[in-house]
Amino acid sequence: MENLKEVAPIEDFNWDAYENGEATTEASHEELEKAYDNTLNKINDREVVDGTVIAMNKREVVVNIGYKSDGIIPLSEFRYNPDLKVGDTVEVYIENQEDKKGQLVLSHKKARATRSWDRVNAALDNNEIIKGYIKCRTKGGMIVDVFGIEAFLPGSQIDVKPIRDYDVFVGKTMEFKVVKINQEFKNVVVSHKALIEAELEQQKKEIISKLEKGQVLEGTVKNITSYGVFIDLGGVDGLIHITDLSWGRVSDPHEVVELDQKLNVVILDFDDEKKRIALGLKQLTPHPWDALDPNLKVGDHVKGKVVVMADYGAFIEIAPGVEGLIHVSEMSWSQHLRSAQDFMKVGDEVEAVILTLDREERKMSLGIKQLKPDPWETIEEKYPVGSKHTAKVRNFTNFGVFVEIEEGVDGLIHISDLSWTKKIKHPSEFTQIGADIEVIVLEIDKENRRLSLGHKQLEENPWDVFETVFTVGSVHEGTIIEMLDKGAVVALPYGVEGFATPKHLVKEDGTQAQLDEKLPFKVIEFNKDAKRIIVSHSRIFEDAAKAEERAEKKAAKKAKKEETPVITNQAASTTLGDIDALAALKEQLEKNKE
Repeated sequence: MENLKEVAPIEDFNWDAYENGEATTEASHEELEKAYDNTLNKINDREVVDGTVIAMNKREVVVNIGYKSDGIIPLSEFRYNPDLKVGDTVEVYIENQEDKKGQLVLSHKKARATRSWDRVNAALDNNEIIKGYIKCRTKGGMIVDVFGIEAFLPGSQIDVKPIRDYDVFVGKTMEFKVVKINQEFKNVVVSHKALIEAELEQQKKEIISKLEKGQVLEGTVKNITSYGVFIDLGGVDGLIHITDLSWGRVSDPHEVVELDQKLNVVILDFDDEKKRIALGLKQLTPHPWDALDPNLKVGDHVKGKVVVMADYGAFIEIAPGVEGLIHVSEMSWSQHLRSAQDFMKVGDEVEAVILTLDREERKMSLGIKQLKPDPWETIEEKYPVGSKHTAKVRNFTNFGVFVEIEEGVDGLIHISDLSWTKKIKHPSEFTQIGADIEVIVLEIDKENRRLSLGHKQLEENPWDVFETVFTVGSVHEGTIIEMLDKGAVVALPYGVEGFATPKHLVKEDGTQAQLDEKLPFKVIEFNKDAKRIIVSHSRIFEDAAKAEERAEKKAAKKAKKEETPVITNQAASTTLGDIDALAALKEQLEKNKE
């Protein structure tokens, strides 16, 4: 109690009023209000003022502007500024000094919008760095909230490297530079790339100044194209051409590298200004030809994968970067000109024999036909003269048919050896490509790897029989099956064809025989070796007329003979003496007459 101090009561305190519930002094209530109001800021509706953040939670921010009550603003209006904290000064727009609940109504968003146009123009003029909130994606880029204005951020201006996923930037607050303003349409374009370009440009100069050929640097895969890989060397880009990725053949760079992968590369070349930098990856490993098995030699068997196909052959990779060529001529013992694609395709695993090997030139030729025995080594044993076989028609010429008895064993059937009876102008009249045909071996040409074959020899020569049937002078019924300038082809019995010239096609009434007309024909020539029969229709009635004429002459002669037999005999036996007697007799008769 000793520590208690006595405090004198206020002299003019109105105790009666206090007892009545009126805790006021004699000063009027209005005066007190006026005095209180004088301690507050003078504010007006629709005005922008500065305030201080005094409290905040996940949803709201409490701002004191020195007024009798504080204002509450949604936190979403500050999303462009994730670093907002208590004590920060923010600009607010006074919407209402008191709503129905007596609450001060403020808006940060409207405050920004009110001053935004002036601010964004000032940022462009002063090359100022500003903050913005990326609201959403749009065609070709992003929409950014800058001072409450919706600005456009082109996709190419987000970063110095190409952006693959725009969505990861939505909802982020980033720093930007205003790069363009369209005053008429109130359009604003911003860039984030411009901020880092200046810094990178400095880094780039430092890196480029130190570049040397043969230098090994660490880089990051920035972009992968069909022709190569772009590497970020820390602000400077270089290109690894597809041929410098691996000693082996690469069809797609994705097989070797992947995006954002870090790897060591060697500088191969650059231009004078060092803007184009050629890099290599394979050069960091020894050439595979140098590491090739030193014991590998001609005649050895190797296995590999077909990496490239061409009409003339296939390239086989027997080790990464070590390739050999199988020429199409080494794929089969066959002599036919064929494409390498008939034997294999890219990706096939094949076994081959080394034919040539040049380590200095780094070249190797391979063969696969050598895995099988050469059929011509034992041709006389397998296909002796006189043996019969089934062959496949491969090609035609005007003079015959090329056939294949087995792979690598070819033969020719001459057009004259196709049929005993038919006159074949072209082999396509007799058979077709791809068809099977029975053959007999007539002759072996081992040096030129060609067999002479026959087809008609499988049957007896019918011309031996025809020789006895179509004798000269014999008559046979025939049909004209083809009319030519030089005459007509006549179908005779037994499938034989004859030929008649135009003068032998004249009928008895003087008209010419026509196509498809059936007439009797006389054989006037038979040539077994040339397989030629010449026939005539007109000879039939011409020979008959001549025979009749001869018969008539003979009969007349005979009759004359019978009428004057003595004279005939006397004339036949007249002598010189008889002539003298006749002369004397004639002279005597004349005298008697006188």
